Amino acid sequence: MFQVKNKFLRQLFGSFMDLLPIFAVIFIFQLFILRQPIPNIADIAIGTAFVVVGLALFIQGLEKSLFPIGEAMAYAFAKKGSLFWLLAFAFALGFGTTAAEPALIAVADEAARIAANGGMIEQSDTAKDDYAFGLRFTVAFSVGFAILLGVLRIIRGWPLHYLIIPGYVGVVIMTFFAPASIIGIAYDSGGVTTSTITVPLVTALGVGLASAIKGRNPMTDGFGLIAFASLTPMIFVMAYGMIL
Repeated sequence: MFQVKNKFLRQLFGSFMDLLPIFAVIFIFQLFILRQPIPNIADIAIGTAFVVVGLALFIQGLEKSLFPIGEAMAYAFAKKGSLFWLLAFAFALGFGTTAAEPALIAVADEAARIAANGGMIEQSDTAKDDYAFGLRFTVAFSVGFAILLGVLRIIRGWPLHYLIIPGYVGVVIMTFFAPASIIGIAYDSGGVTTSTITVPLVTALGVGLASAIKGRNPMTDGFGLIAFASLTPMIFVMAYGMIL
């Protein structure tokens, strides 16, 4: 019990030190550049404490739950030897974690609101919900496809750059043909998919799978799935914009 408490306190201190540069920048600019007092200092202090504790608990949760279960399931599927179920699991994991990603939900809702205000879709709740739903699940499908492709790469031993370079060349080419209104959303979609829910499970999947397959190195083969998760949404969302 004492060891657990001591470890959590160290994690709490580490979270505080990680966040300290952010708070220092804010306070320095507020006091010395803007030359204004810090508003609601008590609320800020309480909020800061919540953020530090929340970050420490989140990291503990990753270490105790998400990383172990992701690695264990990848290892079990690899040992089972069923390529179909392994790829199905990879797709479902990428799709499910992305569909539940809070950052993606927020971006999709905001994009729908701006599209309605700009006259690109009807100014109605139904139209905005449909636009946000389509955008959100287009991104989720693209990440599911990306994780499936990344797992296949680990199994076959393909070099990462053989897939990444053509992918980004495709992004650049599509940028010239996609509607201007969708390009920024497409590029942002590649970023919001790599957030709090997706990254831990996908990383654990790649490392666990590379550890279970003979001849694969977890360091060189296990990482790289997140790169696919960032790349494919840009392609799929621009295609979604061109189709619409």
